[in-house]
Amino acid sequence: MFQICFVEPRIAGNTGSAIRLAAATGAHLHLVAPLFDLEDSKLRRAGLDYHDLAVVTVHDSLDAAYTAWGEARVFAFTTSATRSHTDVAYEPGDVLMFGSEPTGLPEDVQHDARVTDRLRIPMLESRRSMNLANCASIAVYEAWRQQGFPGAV
Repeated sequence: MFQICFVEPRIAGNTGSAIRLAAATGAHLHLVAPLFDLEDSKLRRAGLDYHDLAVVTVHDSLDAAYTAWGEARVFAFTTSATRSHTDVAYEPGDVLMFGSEPTGLPEDVQHDARVTDRLRIPMLESRRSMNLANCASIAVYEAWRQQGFPGAV
């Protein structure tokens, strides 16, 4: 299945929603520190009872995450990219990487040699950004759709 990565997430509720997304799709959620307290009540409320159904790994650094991913392709999602998320033929194991809510992915992360490509999710002109958990959902479902939704009922 696919891998979702939130680099330094700031809003517990978004991460809780991503935990539900991971549980519902079989994706593996990676969280790169620093981040909030994982016992946060907003995280628990957003994730409800899905915590035990999701695979979540916390990494101390982005380098540690890259080591865990091995040779997986990494797609950095950013509003500054020109290529659409639908222009990619996704493969199981691909990493869909997103930045923190207030700032997105830093430029050095977007342009890291280990990033396969930079992608954007289309939206109307003059809109700054969309909700992090919603963006992850859009990306994961497009990748999963391309694979024929294996395992879904």
